[in-house]
Amino acid sequence: MKIFPLTLIPNDTKIDFMRLRMVSLFVAILIALAAVGAIATKGFNFALDFTGGVGVELHFNTPPGVDAVRDRLTAAGFESAQVQTYGTGSDLLIRLQDNGEHAAQTGNVSGAQGNGEAAAAGIAQQIAKAASTPDNQAEVRSSSVISAQVGRDLAKNAAMAMAFVIIGFMAYIAFRFEWKFAVAAILTTLHDVLVVAGFFAFTQREFDLTLMAGLLTVMGFSINDTIVVFDRVRENFRTMRADPLTVLNTSINQTLSRTIITSFVAFLTGLALYIYGGGSLEGMAMSQMLGIVIGTLSSIFVACTLLTYGPLKVTKQDLLPKAKDEAALARRP
Repeated sequence: MKIFPLTLIPNDTKIDFMRLRMVSLFVAILIALAAVGAIATKGFNFALDFTGGVGVELHFNTPPGVDAVRDRLTAAGFESAQVQTYGTGSDLLIRLQDNGEHAAQTGNVSGAQGNGEAAAAGIAQQIAKAASTPDNQAEVRSSSVISAQVGRDLAKNAAMAMAFVIIGFMAYIAFRFEWKFAVAAILTTLHDVLVVAGFFAFTQREFDLTLMAGLLTVMGFSINDTIVVFDRVRENFRTMRADPLTVLNTSINQTLSRTIITSFVAFLTGLALYIYGGGSLEGMAMSQMLGIVIGTLSSIFVACTLLTYGPLKVTKQDLLPKAKDEAALARRP
């Protein structure tokens, strides 16, 4: 019995995705090259998390509203200030990527990093003045210089985390399936992450730790969707007597409804985060939404396509279940 809301697309669709595999692969490579070009020519607009700057803690008599404070700071010339609450709603933490201009406003022309805490204190007073309203004055609780060394350490740790994830994915997929599947899944995942990163390089939106977290989320979503398709490929070769192209095509069609429904629900989560999460989470939400769209398309058009070319081309022997998996597959409904 099929319930309409749970079966968006019938399982017996006959869309010939493999007929489009050359076009799909060409478009994927073209988009990836465009992303690489954007990263190489424009680079990333790294936020204070990676470059260093000034951190200021303010206290207000009544909760001022994060978005309202951010708008007042932007109007005063403190663009891209990161504003977030901590403790109660009356306490705000403001982080500002200093380029010397704001320090010059306080009489310290060499920038916050050169003048240390004195320049940070002067900038903090400017921020407090800009953030205050006549009926809700801001009080500076503390100010400090955030070293660029911290940013370098964060970038190093983020790169190590991404490398750890990639190695873990490859080991898991190679153990569960076969090395060709592992390579195809990682190439698909890296393609998705590269496209999302290229988008942020092209638009020059700030690249901070929340956006980095969004990229790691994209990796997790993309690899999960790809594994679902590969799992169906393996199961189909247990029951189907057909050539690899037919098996791959049938597997994509059978998981199409599940892929679209899962992606749609996940996209709604990212959209809610974008609408209601505030400015500090916009980058993360955008990376998730874009990654979900790209990851869904790559799972349908790219992942299995890679298994039809060159050294990654699968054969019947590759897709046959291993002996140790036969008992587990037989128990599945």
